[in-house]
Amino acid sequence: MKVFSRLRSAPRERVRRTGQGVYERLRTYLIVAAQAGLAAELSWFITRDVLHSAEPLFAPAVAIGTIAGAIGNRIRRTLEVIAGLTVGAMVAHLVTRAIGGGPAQTGVVVALAISAAVAIRGTGAVTAQAGGTALLLGSVAPGPDLAVSKTESAVVGGVVAIAVAYLILPLNPMRVAHRIVRPTVDAFARELTATADALTHRDLQQAKDALQRFSATREQRQKATELVAAAQQVVVLSPWRRRRLGMMRRYQHAAEHLEDAYSSACEMVKWATATIRAGEPVPAGLPASIEHVGQALRLLYREVLPGREPDPMRTRALQAIKDVNEACAEGVEFSGGVVATRVRATVSELLQASGLPQAEANKQAGLKADV
Repeated sequence: MKVFSRLRSAPRERVRRTGQGVYERLRTYLIVAAQAGLAAELSWFITRDVLHSAEPLFAPAVAIGTIAGAIGNRIRRTLEVIAGLTVGAMVAHLVTRAIGGGPAQTGVVVALAISAAVAIRGTGAVTAQAGGTALLLGSVAPGPDLAVSKTESAVVGGVVAIAVAYLILPLNPMRVAHRIVRPTVDAFARELTATADALTHRDLQQAKDALQRFSATREQRQKATELVAAAQQVVVLSPWRRRRLGMMRRYQHAAEHLEDAYSSACEMVKWATATIRAGEPVPAGLPASIEHVGQALRLLYREVLPGREPDPMRTRALQAIKDVNEACAEGVEFSGGVVATRVRATVSELLQASGLPQAEANKQAGLKADV
């Protein structure tokens, strides 16, 4: 009966989570859409009405690409666009002046532009921009004015994008961090609770489901890391957001250790599944330790990152170590022993995320100081 109930509820739960994920993404990226719209409007106005460019659409295109293409590295993205465009424009101008225009000449222009970008060790973005610009300018055999106009428009679009992103309409770094980190942490902690429950009841299917869901959060974790880095950059570069610098540094520091904690926890869940499959003994302390790891993670997000005292979180983490020590003393076999080791490694990363040095965190977690 329990199996049928789970099968009926699974589609509804999947739909609910999908809808919630779409809603959260829209909330998170709405500011990006607003920034892109404002940057496009301003760059259009500057190129058309101030600089009187013959092709005002190019600057908004660069501005939108800069805003939407690299949330966390917009200055680098702007420099890459300008560098690639300049290389492509120069090569197109020189080659078409020497051999004229046409389909065959356009192929030569593109090949030489990409080769030039590679020679100066340009990134993939620089190379692509150089090739695209060379194709555009080489195919119409432009004069020098068009090449200069394109470069000028790229500079305008990039500068406007940076001004909008960091001065005029900067994102709220803490709001972005909360919206992306909270669901990630909740998903992490939820699967640890599910794994602990599966171990307690020796429910192999529940453990498999938890492992599958845990493994599926990789993209979400990567996006969280990217957005935390973007928020950190905003705090550093925007004078209106600089008061959040201390809190964002805590988020950035924690994010580095949480990624390692995710990896250890994923191994933990995998070996917990193997423990159930092999029919190994499961002392009560083993699932209890996993549950305490999940609680420590929740406290890290709710208490430590906002700047409160880390003692409650560390107490919970060390309770996980106490439980896993009791489980090992009672007796675990191979897979259970690996679970215990992964619990210790995860706790060490959480303690480091709370501010403890690596050696001290490893010591309290029962690991070697140099692990």
